[in-house]
Amino acid sequence: MKAIVCTKYGPPDVLQLKEVEKPAPKEDEVLVKVHAASINAGDLETLRGEWSARFGGPLRPMSKIPGTDLAGRVEAVGVNVKQFQPGDEIWGDLSFPYGFGSFAEYVSVSENALALKPASMTFEQAATYPHSAIITLQSLRDKGQIQPGDKVLINGAGGGMGTFAVQIAKFYGAEVTGVDSTRKLDMLRSIGADHVIDYTQEDFTKNGQRYDLILDVVAYRSIFDYKRALSPEGIFVFVGGSTAAIFQALFLGPLISRTGSNKMGVVMGKPNKKEDFDFLTELFEAGKVVPVIDRRYPLSEVPEALRYLEEGHAQGKVVITLEHNNKI
Repeated sequence: MKAIVCTKYGPPDVLQLKEVEKPAPKEDEVLVKVHAASINAGDLETLRGEWSARFGGPLRPMSKIPGTDLAGRVEAVGVNVKQFQPGDEIWGDLSFPYGFGSFAEYVSVSENALALKPASMTFEQAATYPHSAIITLQSLRDKGQIQPGDKVLINGAGGGMGTFAVQIAKFYGAEVTGVDSTRKLDMLRSIGADHVIDYTQEDFTKNGQRYDLILDVVAYRSIFDYKRALSPEGIFVFVGGSTAAIFQALFLGPLISRTGSNKMGVVMGKPNKKEDFDFLTELFEAGKVVPVIDRRYPLSEVPEALRYLEEGHAQGKVVITLEHNNKI
């Protein structure tokens, strides 16, 4: 089979398209024919050997085949698999502890990493959800305790997670402010943002506005900057960003939360929760939360897709399509 292979840390150029052995499912695994995958910021962090990636692979990537989100069709199942059978259409998040590997024509993975894909979604649409949408939902609903009427600010609102966050926050009845670059503001308005801020022109931590909930998917500021922009009992949720920002959120966030009325912290996502997949399916079918897909790339162009995401231009999700889609 064809797969994107990564044997060392570095820029997207280190990735290679290779012919590798097609996996065979173990007793509790499902062999999936991948129809679509999507790109996440975490793929870049792993590729470049950020500190979180080094825990599993101090010198080289833990998994030779990267990729987390996928949507596809079950090709075969191990003898102990109970939930799926050949022909089932599935979606799932292969991030830790499930071994990654969605940037390939086939992947063999634990059945616990998968759920049945709704028939109402295309494979490309389904591939955008498992990582970005579920973490966003858990960030707003569980960590952020979002309530109707809350003033919610989403920093990085025009990206893969951010576009889900705007729509999910609006579903919960929040007044949503989206922060991103100039070229993404019209798109943010089109998906429901009540207010938009161009970060190249205005610093939301210094404009005097206060928010009940701030969700940041591209954090780089001091945690005290966010505190300044929160209402007296406001909540700050860190989802992604710089190493310095995550360490501040991890170590100073709990201290600030204990000593004051604000709550500040990091989301530890719980991937592949069936009830979250079901809930997001309901929102999709009701037209409340619909993926924003910016570009599609074939498997051979995963390096180009990652470069595009890294440049910060993506409006919504970037999807990887598999050529064998056309042979079915």
